[in-house]
Amino acid sequence: MFAARVSARNVQRAARSFATVVESSGVKVAAVENGAPTSSLTVLVKAGSRYEPKEGVANALKNFAFKSTAKRTALGTVRESDLYGGVLSSSLGREHLALSAEFLKGDEDVFVDILTSFITSAKFTRHEFNEYVAPLISNDTAAAAANPAIQAIELAHAIAFRQGLASSLYAPAHPSIGLKDIQDYAAKVFTKENIAVVGTGIEQSKLTELVNKAFANAASSSGPTSSSTRYFGGENRIEGTGPQTAFIGFGTTGAPSAEVATLAAYLNPSPSVKWSKGTSPIAAALPEGASVQSVYLPYSDASLVGLLVQAPTAAALKEAGSVAVSALKKAASGISQEELASAVARARFAAASAADARAGVVEAIGAKIFSGSEISLASTLSAFDAVDASAFSKAAAELVKAKPTYVAVGDIVSLPYADELGL
Repeated sequence: MFAARVSARNVQRAARSFATVVESSGVKVAAVENGAPTSSLTVLVKAGSRYEPKEGVANALKNFAFKSTAKRTALGTVRESDLYGGVLSSSLGREHLALSAEFLKGDEDVFVDILTSFITSAKFTRHEFNEYVAPLISNDTAAAAANPAIQAIELAHAIAFRQGLASSLYAPAHPSIGLKDIQDYAAKVFTKENIAVVGTGIEQSKLTELVNKAFANAASSSGPTSSSTRYFGGENRIEGTGPQTAFIGFGTTGAPSAEVATLAAYLNPSPSVKWSKGTSPIAAALPEGASVQSVYLPYSDASLVGLLVQAPTAAALKEAGSVAVSALKKAASGISQEELASAVARARFAAASAADARAGVVEAIGAKIFSGSEISLASTLSAFDAVDASAFSKAAAELVKAKPTYVAVGDIVSLPYADELGL
């Protein structure tokens, strides 16, 4: 009864925190006025790696953010942002490019102009590409290659989906990207129908007015398309340095579901109390030095869910991997009512607590804003109310009976194959 009251109260609070999506000059706009002394803006563009026509172009476009535009030089952008105490950033996902600014409340007109000027009037100069952007592209690629966890997740996408979502967030080690490739991609994705603006600490009417002015003369077209996602699964192994690493998981197609989010929460071995083992079926059985992280990556038309296993030796990874696979199979065969209630509560808490952070708000809205879906967290949280034992077991069983996605990174001579873990 208490849990039900808390759940209802959280849903009502979330419902009050989110605004309806409106269109301004053809651009989708959503704002949350949370009463904080600072504000944030994020311009979301459907320009993630799944849409790129050439490998690495989306990453290159991300790294061109805040360079010279018709209104400002790159140095001018930095100095103006510093003058107002703002922080600028850009990030790339498989579906969206995000250009963000955080600043003091009341300066939204300045930062709307800074962010949108890159969309509407970026110069894409050759000297900036050669001197600044190309090194950033190479640094991103090198950092990813040095991190076995990133390597495993990137390879998992490649073999799980093969195209679209399979496209890497990083450029190849020896990219053949030219300035013209970036210019052409920008012209295709920087269109009104392909853009959404999300604000926090800003009144919706004010943001709508600013967006209307900023995008009044922006280009208009349908933007890039991507084929519907299909899940395939498979196995891959590559040499790598650092801890021995494996990704064990499965993919789903269609909209993200509360059942799969609950499965990820059930498998998550992170303890609720620091220094404790936790109550996950994985945590207590892990060998010394091994770690397991639950992975849940939802997209507009698919999800990747599983476990990232790391250990100091191949033998320890094999032991930890077998524990992880057993936990996946147990979820498919059915778990106790108490375990289910705990998993649902953890999944609901993860969704609700993410919305407390600005990045979580943008992620929650961004995942739905282009599809026209209900964007309030109330709908997300209430979806967990329908997760019962039958629905959970069915979702887990459908996942596990599909072909798994398995990636091993490290000492590939000694690391186990998928069938050696019981997959």
